[in-house]
Amino acid sequence: MPIEDIHEFISELEKNGELKRVQTEVDSNLEIAEIMRREMYSDGPAILFENVKDYDMPVLGNAFGSMKRLEIGLEMTDFTEIGKRIADMTKMDVPSGLLNKIKKLPELSKMTASFPKSEVSGPVTEITSTDASFDDLPILKSWPNDAGQFITLGMVATKHPETGVRNLGVYRMQIVDKTHALMHWQKHKRGAHHGDISKDRGEKIPTAIIIGGEPATVFSSIAPVPEGLDKYLFAGITRKEGIKTVKCKTIDLDVPANAEIVLEGYVDPSDIRDEGPFGDHTGYYTPVEPYPTFTLTGIMRRKDPVYVTTVVGKPILEDAYIGKVIERSFLPLIQMFHPEVVDFSMPAAGWFQGFAIISIKKRYPGQAKKVMMGLWGMGQLSLTKMFVVVDEDINVHDINDVIWAITTRADAARDTTIINNAPTDTLDPASPLVNLGSKMGIDATQKTKEEGYNREIQQQVKVDDETKNLVDSKWSDYGL
Repeated sequence: MPIEDIHEFISELEKNGELKRVQTEVDSNLEIAEIMRREMYSDGPAILFENVKDYDMPVLGNAFGSMKRLEIGLEMTDFTEIGKRIADMTKMDVPSGLLNKIKKLPELSKMTASFPKSEVSGPVTEITSTDASFDDLPILKSWPNDAGQFITLGMVATKHPETGVRNLGVYRMQIVDKTHALMHWQKHKRGAHHGDISKDRGEKIPTAIIIGGEPATVFSSIAPVPEGLDKYLFAGITRKEGIKTVKCKTIDLDVPANAEIVLEGYVDPSDIRDEGPFGDHTGYYTPVEPYPTFTLTGIMRRKDPVYVTTVVGKPILEDAYIGKVIERSFLPLIQMFHPEVVDFSMPAAGWFQGFAIISIKKRYPGQAKKVMMGLWGMGQLSLTKMFVVVDEDINVHDINDVIWAITTRADAARDTTIINNAPTDTLDPASPLVNLGSKMGIDATQKTKEEGYNREIQQQVKVDDETKNLVDSKWSDYGL
């Protein structure tokens, strides 16, 4: 059975030696964040802080901060399975005739098993109140120059005002006072798009902030799923079983029934205030910028909730591991649109949105540029700053192999593509304007005559099979 909530996840982490409990009193103001960062930078465990100053609620940090922890939470070791399941669903033929329909039933039942299931109540409805306050939660201040406390791992639930398709996204939220926070949903994110539609209609948008939940739901909230795919369905596809949902009490939204805390309210697109600074995953403080205001109208929570949080800063921290799972899980979807793609990597040091390496099975001149342009047109990959395309013999996960390919197969003038006035990640500290800058593509594939390479292609140095087999057979005799 899939893991149902954070409490089960904590138990599994502890069983596998991936969690430590801290009983010493700790402060949510800077202290917890510094402990979490030190542990992440030294490949430490998840931490459950059981004695938080001024609060009776434990804080869970670094819960997704290793591949092992994500394998436990998502109950798989090959994360490409997730993308393969979506790809298989899109390729499913519509059966004709009774016999063919019967044959398809097992496949159809697998798909329907992933759909969310509406419940009347759940653990998160144990305590409900309209007298809600952010002051009741141990929300962290992470860096000394942060503008205040920030919710950093809140799953922000909205639905498309016209289609009703549900979305979950993780956007930081700066606490202003007991009932107001600033919603940092960047211009290119789906939540911001829902907000823009509501603004055009002169409406506020119902919004819920979900703290804690099934690991698959947390992952789904961060994953950049294809447009129009319900995030709750994506969570079910990830865990091979639909999640349970309940209705909010003060707004018309569904939320995971097994969550720890749900903060209900609305975002007012016309109530814009200055947000930031905040020490972000680029390793820099993002400057003060205007963002809309969230107003808290109610709370649902468990009797014994755990406050789940994360810290960001210069890589490599917890978000790097979640990003690696996203990279693996979306490879099959990239290959659906670009079948020449062999592998794909977004190194954590490039904060994922900054740099990507793609290997391809090259068949014709200019194919590397075709792949770059295609990927720059795909969803959140449109914000990727730099692409390097290499041949299939290069390991995209070995940066030394990639550097070798760049320096031996790319000519700076011929193989570098610069695109000006292109959309960039809001958090990019180098772009000349917020959300607008340039992109670079490097074609590090072996060039052909058609691509202007008129020299003889030099032969790679490789050991011959006879010598290789000889050394293999005598290796144990060398005493090495």
